[in-house]
Amino acid sequence: MQHDVLIIGSGAAGLSLALSLPSHISVAVLSKDVLSEGSTFYAQGGISAVLDQSDSIESHVSDTLIAGAGLCDVDAVRHVVSNGSNAIQWLLDKGVPFTRQHEGPDAPTIGNLHLTREGGHSSRRVAHADDASGKAIETTLLDRVRSCGNISLFEHHIAIDVVTTRRLGRTRENRCLGAYVLDRESGDIKTFEARFTVLATGGASKVYLYTSNPDGASGDGIAMGWRAGCRVANMEFMQFHPTCLYHPHAKSNLITEAVRGEGGRLLLPDGTRFMQNFDPRGELAPRDIVARTIDHEMKRLGIDSVFLDISHKPKDFILKHFPNVFATCENFGYDMSKEPVPVVPAAHYTCGGLMVDQDGHTDIHSLYAIGETSYTGLHGANRLASNSLLECIVYGKSCAEDIVRNYDTHHPRIKIPEWDESRVIDSDERVVINHNWHEVRRFMWDYVGIVRTSKRLARARNRIELLLKEIDEYYTNFKVTGDLIELRNLAEVARLIIRSAQSRSESRGLHYTLDFPESNPEMEQVSTILDPIRRSP
Repeated sequence: MQHDVLIIGSGAAGLSLALSLPSHISVAVLSKDVLSEGSTFYAQGGISAVLDQSDSIESHVSDTLIAGAGLCDVDAVRHVVSNGSNAIQWLLDKGVPFTRQHEGPDAPTIGNLHLTREGGHSSRRVAHADDASGKAIETTLLDRVRSCGNISLFEHHIAIDVVTTRRLGRTRENRCLGAYVLDRESGDIKTFEARFTVLATGGASKVYLYTSNPDGASGDGIAMGWRAGCRVANMEFMQFHPTCLYHPHAKSNLITEAVRGEGGRLLLPDGTRFMQNFDPRGELAPRDIVARTIDHEMKRLGIDSVFLDISHKPKDFILKHFPNVFATCENFGYDMSKEPVPVVPAAHYTCGGLMVDQDGHTDIHSLYAIGETSYTGLHGANRLASNSLLECIVYGKSCAEDIVRNYDTHHPRIKIPEWDESRVIDSDERVVINHNWHEVRRFMWDYVGIVRTSKRLARARNRIELLLKEIDEYYTNFKVTGDLIELRNLAEVARLIIRSAQSRSESRGLHYTLDFPESNPEMEQVSTILDPIRRSP
């Protein structure tokens, strides 16, 4: 399988990149499930950009830096924010049906988009498609990609590892040559060769027991890049969304932050509000503060959830702004127009990732990372709401421009050897994978969650080191499966999160530890960078 560009991941970042490449460049897009399945599809709130005359680039930059708690890269923030309106216009040109201020026959333009406000934003600047923005973006971009003759789509294909020259014993430079990929339907392992490889696999929130993310968010790209020799940064900053629907059968049902942006109130079981006791911004405080406050109140009172109430708004208003959230809540027996709905925090977004430059290039030649897989410096210690989809679009286009600039650079073709399964057998103990998967997610939630301690982190480190040895032994002796690939990646990312958290002796943004409850001024602008041992992957 030979292509100019191999894109591993089919969310907003990967599709934006694919659509931004010229038609003479052959592209392969891999999805380990159906093409639309990923965090982009389930994003509700929208995409932030300066689109109103009363708003400004400086205001959006400031809001992002404040949310990032002193760890944002200012150049990265300006790069993304200043390209915000261009990103929205590009999506409009592709046909994304953003919600307009007034219905009418005219095509949607930047000037007539309805903008909402979310926590941490000082202005209304979030363009959205009702309360299913990610679905609108994903399906629109997929329709466009399917009509492109230069783009080949591969569903149910999960990458095992990227292949580098160092892996093949050529140590003069570490250049990416492609990847080994498991076809989940046939069971065959294919070799994808490419001049440029892009990791756009999303984040790693499935490392936690409770998450708003779909099942595929197992940190695959981060783990593959780390094993290949890429540095990672700021992995201790895992964002927990404050409001996921609490119900035994509500697996990953997020209640968009826009509900609070439009006046939703957080309540205790007795009906009293509590956020204003912890932050003057109340329900519109950044996500880390809201999630930590909810966690505090749940533990203080011994309750299973708090409640989100927007029933004081007219039902027509709720149905117009939140039709999908309303339908989801109704499905589980709650009428949000008449009563508060129970909510809890859940792991939502990975703020750290593979270190990249402004074009998405990693430490390895010809290997890029974009979207939630990457660490660009935009989010710092906490992501500002609705900046993630914007980052996907902006870096997808920047990455495409860099690939085009380097397209004519000549590298001699190095053939990748076929995958060797001659010394492994089918496993008769797959229960081991299931058990280890649940154990990792449970102790990560208990020991490396919203509130941490040094002792909890040490316990987690001991457990993950033992589990990784078991997983590596299993990986060495048995044929790979999709579940084994994801478990191997999930456990590796768990270790990166724990190691990063142990190295930050302060509380900042999404990393809060009872042993060091205050921020250390000396650690401002100091990112947690882990550098892998330079060895043959």
